[in-house]
Amino acid sequence: MSLIKVKEYLKQYGIENRIVELDESSASVKEAAHALHTTEAAIAKSIAMMIDNEPSIIVLAGDMKLDNHKFKEEFHVKAKMLPFEETEAIVGHAPGGVCPFGVNENVKIYLDESLKAHDFVYPACGSSNSAIKLSLDELEKISKPVKWVNVGKGKDE
Repeated sequence: MSLIKVKEYLKQYGIENRIVELDESSASVKEAAHALHTTEAAIAKSIAMMIDNEPSIIVLAGDMKLDNHKFKEEFHVKAKMLPFEETEAIVGHAPGGVCPFGVNENVKIYLDESLKAHDFVYPACGSSNSAIKLSLDELEKISKPVKWVNVGKGKDE
């Protein structure tokens, strides 16, 4: 199970006990914000993608969408999300629980600049009813991103 994998991964940082297992779903940004009593913007949503035939996860603020133009400028390829039914096998977590921790070895992590608008964010922890509250410094240290990118756009943009 992915939640167990994430707990094992977070043990090396001594924060596995900070994972919150919820009684309700946190699979979508809206559900996570409701369950965690926070804003949608504070949810760190993880999008599983293929970038140049390499599995990748882009983590954005929950109130952001992927901007196809910015994505193409950054990665020089068209944005292509992983098929729902293949996500777990490719990145190590099923949709609804995708997060940047405890992923399969070859998965690259990118953090979007939109996260920097928040002191704390809430990424999932491998299941559709789990999350952890992290500062941006913690998120960066623990997720070990390839780099920060600017590929998000607000819903009103």
